[in-house]
Amino acid sequence: MYSSGIGGAKRVGNVSTVDSPNQAYMNMADHWGLLEVLLSGTYGLRKGHRKFLPQYPREDDLSYDNRLKISCLSPFYARIEKMLAGMLTRKPVRLTDVSDTITEQLFDADLQGNDITQFLYEATRICLRYGHVGVLVDAASDGSGRPYYVRYTPRDILGWRSEIIDGEQKLTQLRLFETITEPDGKYGEKLVEQVRVLTPGAYEIHRKEQDGEFKLFDEGTTTVKQIPFAVAYSNRFGVLESRPPMNDIAELNLKHYQASSDLSNQLRISAVPFLAIYGMPPSAEEITAGPSEAMSLPTDSRVEFVEPSGNSYEAQFKHLDRIAEEINTLALASVLGQKLSAETAESKRIDRSQGDSTMMLIAMQMQDLLDNCLRFHAEYLNESQPGTAYVNRDFLGQRLQPQEIQALLQLYTAGTITQKTLLEELSKGEVLDDLDVEEELEALEMGGLSGTQEPEPEEEPEEDDEDTLPEEDEDVEDVAE
Repeated sequence: MYSSGIGGAKRVGNVSTVDSPNQAYMNMADHWGLLEVLLSGTYGLRKGHRKFLPQYPREDDLSYDNRLKISCLSPFYARIEKMLAGMLTRKPVRLTDVSDTITEQLFDADLQGNDITQFLYEATRICLRYGHVGVLVDAASDGSGRPYYVRYTPRDILGWRSEIIDGEQKLTQLRLFETITEPDGKYGEKLVEQVRVLTPGAYEIHRKEQDGEFKLFDEGTTTVKQIPFAVAYSNRFGVLESRPPMNDIAELNLKHYQASSDLSNQLRISAVPFLAIYGMPPSAEEITAGPSEAMSLPTDSRVEFVEPSGNSYEAQFKHLDRIAEEINTLALASVLGQKLSAETAESKRIDRSQGDSTMMLIAMQMQDLLDNCLRFHAEYLNESQPGTAYVNRDFLGQRLQPQEIQALLQLYTAGTITQKTLLEELSKGEVLDDLDVEEELEALEMGGLSGTQEPEPEEEPEEDDEDTLPEEDEDVEDVAE
């Protein structure tokens, strides 16, 4: 059992204290250790010693320590996690019908300088790593009541209770483990462990005391009548229960590390030529050789360097390549349905339905998470219209080719598609990137480029000459008669 931030293994099936994880937590925890160690890199694996790099029979401790020091991790798993999260957030989150106040606050969504897109990127990494992620919408304690978002990994979600209320499953209790930093003395600081217990409309803070027990430190009520906690899943097993979707990739990454360690150690020992002397009597003194030394040898003796043929090394290099290729295939075949290799534009369009559906599911989950966060955000501010968010679904980004752009222009010129459709397709095809179509159409209309013309001003009537005035008077008299 891997040690966690809450002091390692806890009681199973006996949740007797506020910091005790529930049974679902314990079922998930066994799957997290390797992922977290891989993210810590070579240093984390070296700290694990024989747990991740076995010591072979008859291998002495000094030889093992030397092998451990030269073993280096290729960060396949970490790169894949970052890449997939980056695909989801390669375009900024779009907000619709969100008030100006909430929009402005989302430029610093977590009160740590991250806007909503950057916040979503980190939340997506957690979701891909563990299987789900939770976000708490809390209010600042400085008196302003300003809502902000806090991410929680499944390792920090100790326990929960839920019920069916009004036909919907809702949380009735939630326990979150937190570590905060507080000033200590004039210059120092200290880490404080606490458990936040949330119920609809109320909260409690239990802090760890010197004796190791958690005692009630603070409590109060909230203006939100339900627990303001949103969840997104990438591999759901139940309520707040999941499994890491890329565990097989993590296992292969560990296998690559171990095989690479074996090969590096063998190359270090046997791939370096060594000096062999033939014809020397066994009773001869020990001989040393070097660029600044000379040897005196008996007649008919000879000296030469001996090295292995290296045929076995080629097989081991191919073995490493096969593991890397399998990681590469699993990474995007399981998530995107295609390989991370140079492909033609046409081949990238073939059979994307499987991969797109998997990534689409994750995108929809993250979008639902943001929509729920916006709902809690608006409730804190007493706003009736929270608005909605849109998360990017164009994961690979395929720019329109010149012939495709020309075809769209011909359709528009022929009146087959509207100007709005043309602009939307050009925006999707990354020809006009980050274009707000509605604003662009409004600007075109205001500029007189939408086909409407302003009416021409009427000409002012010319002034009457004096010669015409008497004639007009005579006409008037004639009519009067």
